[in-house]
Amino acid sequence: MDLYIYYRVHVADAALFLPKITEMQDNLSRLYGVRTSLKRRPEEQDGLHTWMEVYLEVAEGFEATLEQAVARSELPAMIAGKRQMEHFLDLTLCA
Repeated sequence: MDLYIYYRVHVADAALFLPKITEMQDNLSRLYGVRTSLKRRPEEQDGLHTWMEVYLEVAEGFEATLEQAVARSELPAMIAGKRQMEHFLDLTLCA
């Protein structure tokens, strides 16, 4: 299963946010062998950008590991609102 997590970050916080989220994803990738990606919408709205973390082919229980990593980081203070998590299955693996 793949995880897609999106949320909003103040444009003014982007320079501080980027290295912190990258470090967290790199650590998760190294420790748990998951492939990660980070995306951001190009346009801003009301001084905010929408960011998206991607975690591919995660094992069952990874969601809790991810939430613990976020809680230990400084990221929540820079996120405006909730982190929205979506789960997707790769249909080519299900066929």
